[in-house]
Amino acid sequence: MATQDTILNQRYRLLGQQGSGGMAVIYKAQDLALGRTVAIKVLRPSLTGDPSFLTRFRQEARNVANLAHPNIVTLYDVGQDGNTYYMVMEYVDGQDLKKLIRAQAPFPVNRALDIGIQICAGIGYAHRAGLVHADIKPQNVLVTADDHVKVTDFGIAHALSVTQPAEKQNVVWGSPHYFAPEQAAGEAPTPASDVYSIGIVIFEMLTGKLPYSGTDQQELALAHIRDAVPHIDDFEPNVPVHLDRIIYKVMAKNPSDRYRTADQLGRILIGLQKQGEDLTAGQAPVSASQPVTKPNLPKASPYGAPPPKPAGASNTPPYPGAPVASGTPAYPAPAVASPQTNPSLPSRTNPNPAPTVASPVQATPYAGPVASYPQVSNPAPVSDMGSTGPEYQTPPAPLPIDPISVALGIIAFILVAGLLPLWIAVMQAWFSR
Repeated sequence: MATQDTILNQRYRLLGQQGSGGMAVIYKAQDLALGRTVAIKVLRPSLTGDPSFLTRFRQEARNVANLAHPNIVTLYDVGQDGNTYYMVMEYVDGQDLKKLIRAQAPFPVNRALDIGIQICAGIGYAHRAGLVHADIKPQNVLVTADDHVKVTDFGIAHALSVTQPAEKQNVVWGSPHYFAPEQAAGEAPTPASDVYSIGIVIFEMLTGKLPYSGTDQQELALAHIRDAVPHIDDFEPNVPVHLDRIIYKVMAKNPSDRYRTADQLGRILIGLQKQGEDLTAGQAPVSASQPVTKPNLPKASPYGAPPPKPAGASNTPPYPGAPVASGTPAYPAPAVASPQTNPSLPSRTNPNPAPTVASPVQATPYAGPVASYPQVSNPAPVSDMGSTGPEYQTPPAPLPIDPISVALGIIAFILVAGLLPLWIAVMQAWFSR
């Protein structure tokens, strides 16, 4: 499609191609009616003759139109100009995450966590709306100059309640390097599939490498299904051991062994980041020349739970010998929370909670800041609460003496005492009758 001279519906002037995907080409454009820069996603001409593909395109528009979140690209309009079908979206002035990874990976732990948390915020909002993205990869994550994240291209997202059983057998969803084992097997994606893909994106940010490789899509699919789950610290030894365990869990072969939704993973990452900042507040950064000593932890089997902490290690994270990357916090294990009944909240007792079954829930309006999640309250036990705990409350101090009240009390006493002889005389006269 020509640009500059191409105007869709006499309103959108195409300025230049920005990217392309399996079903569409992305253009930078100008909205002549509102005078703003937008991005336009144009369906490939070779697909416009396929009624089923057009139906999917319209479904995508309806799905994305219902998502309003700071970490999701906003949909403005959808239209048709002759045989050209298009969507008009928010223009994000930045690069896709894949380009940043190629140029700058491995990322510092803080930056990888921050980007991962924002991805979880946007995808978690979609999960609460009953949608799965199904194609999470760095190419679909746009990052501005100040590292603000916008997830785009919900191109094959489907409402969970209307997933067609027949499609599960005929469609391989997602991109081969990032899709979950169940997607590789041809099953329809779930929120846990998105969690798996987010884990691979974080893995790639921290190491600059992909966990699985293959010469074609079939080899990649088999690798996701059969190959052992790699550990991040095998590629990048300065990554904190607890972050390694979290990503190891996220990339579990069985969906029930992962976090169920992106919201859950986001809360875990926020807790890890916050505790790392607290532990390193006011401390000088570790010298880049200082050798890093990692604890000799046993590796878990590719299908089992993450490795346990070292025998005899303190219950207070980080464990002795945990690595500290230059200029980055030593991230401890996520905070321990009491058992919860809300399925949207993760357990922080360890990176491998009991398997649970995800269920779609209704969307709720987003009212918080970017990448904001409700925090889990962790009340300390009574024995750790010091003098402010319920067993150590100080008795209330006595009320101060008021001189005016004392004076009035004395006057009242004198008056009562003065009336006592009169009362006695009256009683005697009464009984002498």
